[in-house]
Amino acid sequence: MTKKKSNTKPSAKKKELAKATSANNSYNEAASGWFPGHMSKAMNRVRENLGRVDIVIEVRDARAPQLTSNKPFTDTIKGKPRLVVYNKTNLAKPEITALWREWLTKKKEHFIFINALDKKSTTEVLQRSKEILNTNSKVKMVIIGLPNTGKSSIINILSNRSASKVADKPGQTHKELWVKVNESLDILDTPGVMPPVLDNRRQALQLSALNTISERVMDNEDTACFIIEHLLMNNTEELKEHYKIENLTKELVETLNQIAQRRGCIFKKNEYDYERVYKLVINDFRKGCFGPVSLERPSRA
Repeated sequence: MTKKKSNTKPSAKKKELAKATSANNSYNEAASGWFPGHMSKAMNRVRENLGRVDIVIEVRDARAPQLTSNKPFTDTIKGKPRLVVYNKTNLAKPEITALWREWLTKKKEHFIFINALDKKSTTEVLQRSKEILNTNSKVKMVIIGLPNTGKSSIINILSNRSASKVADKPGQTHKELWVKVNESLDILDTPGVMPPVLDNRRQALQLSALNTISERVMDNEDTACFIIEHLLMNNTEELKEHYKIENLTKELVETLNQIAQRRGCIFKKNEYDYERVYKLVINDFRKGCFGPVSLERPSRA
């Protein structure tokens, strides 16, 4: 699916975005979009290799703990010991993460929150795995998760080497890869696999903001506008400070214009270069320039 670039003024974008992000707006895109052939093959290969591993490590993004799960995939591995690793806690709001810890504890699931950039917290993955398996013997684990949740970074720290490629683009790993760490640990790395279907367009926008869905599927305009809307509601001061905007408006298009002015995203005819603004906002969000951000809270149930 090809998305067209746009530099036109997003005059009606706020209204369109509200409609697009409605929970009732189904978003059953064709599988060829974010679910290419290699993902389907990867799911089948993981199922085939389940008998060769002791435990499944599912990596999710701490900014969206439920959204970054893959229920159709995890349903197929029931009966196998599993540890859910919520990565990128350094980018999530601590108070929201605390709510998730409490909620997950009540669910009695095996989980751990880590920052894969911190070696100490990442090495706890192996420790927790051995506790779950109640063993001090060799552990064979498979690491699964959506694209760009940090699987490769975790593997590289556990193996103390650059055994698995790390990239900013989702879906960098296309083939499963056995990593022989030492006499006590083997790791099976797998490609990031998206759910075949998402419930609604809002989920697609959230995943795009987290760099889990390729920009070939979700265009920059929709993703950037979603990010700005979220920041205006939840991280206003951080947004204002980062772009040095004195009188930040609460209106989407005017905020885009203010960012364009502050960062010089302007054509020769004094027209705003919105495409540059979109890319700027997306990249800044993914780099954590607006401080800790959480895109979802646990349900009360």
